[in-house]
Amino acid sequence: MIVSAIYIYPVKSCRGISVQEAEVTPAGFRRDREFLVVDKDGGFLTQRTTPALALVEVELAGDGLRLRVPEAGSLRLPWPSGEPAHPMAVKIWRDTVTAWDAGDEAAAWFSEYLGRPCRVVRRGNGFRREIPPAKVPEVHREALPDPLVSFADAFPYLIASESSLQDLNSRLDRPVPMDRFRPNIVIRGCDCPYVEDRWQVIRIGATTFRHGGPCVRCVVTTTDQRTLERSPEPLRTLATYRRVPEGGVIFAVNFFSDRHDGAVRVGMPVEVVASGIAG
Repeated sequence: MIVSAIYIYPVKSCRGISVQEAEVTPAGFRRDREFLVVDKDGGFLTQRTTPALALVEVELAGDGLRLRVPEAGSLRLPWPSGEPAHPMAVKIWRDTVTAWDAGDEAAAWFSEYLGRPCRVVRRGNGFRREIPPAKVPEVHREALPDPLVSFADAFPYLIASESSLQDLNSRLDRPVPMDRFRPNIVIRGCDCPYVEDRWQVIRIGATTFRHGGPCVRCVVTTTDQRTLERSPEPLRTLATYRRVPEGGVIFAVNFFSDRHDGAVRVGMPVEVVASGIAG
C-alpha cells in the first residue's frame, strides 16, 4: 500500500489543495485548517450551512494564500507571523478557543461574497485546542497523553482508501469524487474496501498514526464541490450498509500521530503495525 494523494485545507471548508508532501505537526499537517471563517458572534462557518465556501479556490502563494472566486475576485491571506494581535473567542462545536483576527480586508471580502457579516480568524502562537481524552480510544491514551487539533472538526488527520471509494461508487448511479469526503491522506493498494476501519496503528515514513475512530459523515458529502448541487447521495447509499449503532453513517477514519516531526510524501509505503477492533 502507498500514499496516493495528500490534501490540506488551509481555510476550513474552502477548497482543498493537493500537495506532494506535508509536514507533520502536533495538531495535524502544517498549514491545514490554519484559517477559519466565523459569523459575527464567533461561531464557525462550514459547508454544512454555508455551501458557497466550497467555491473558494485556495492557492499556496509564497508567504501566504491567494483565495479566489470568479464572481468575487481574489484575496491574499498572509501566514501568521510575529506576535498575534486582536484575539477573538471562537466557537467550534462545543469548544471555545482563542484565535486571532485576520483583518478587515479578509472580513470584508468574505462578508460580501457570502452575503452576511463575518470575520476570518487564524491560528497563531498561543493557539491551543485539546481533544477530550474520552474521544481517544483507551488503547491509545498512553501514547497520546496530550492530543491537539487545529480548526478541524475533531481530529488531526482523516485517512481514506481508494478501494473504499471504488466500492461506494460501484453502488451509485453517479460516482462521486474523493473531494466529497475531504481526506488528508488517500491510500492505494488496500486488499479490500473499508479495511482502514480496522487499522489501529499504521506507519508512514517515520510517523506513526493511531486510530481515533470512524468518521461520521454529514451533508457536506452530498454537496457537489464545483456546482453546489445537493442530492441524497452518497449518504442514502452509505446508510444501507455503513450505518453505525450510535447513529449516522461512516466513511474514512480519523487518526492521530504520536510523532510530531517529519513529513508524509506521495508514494510512501503504508505499513499496518496493528489491526483489529479497539477494546
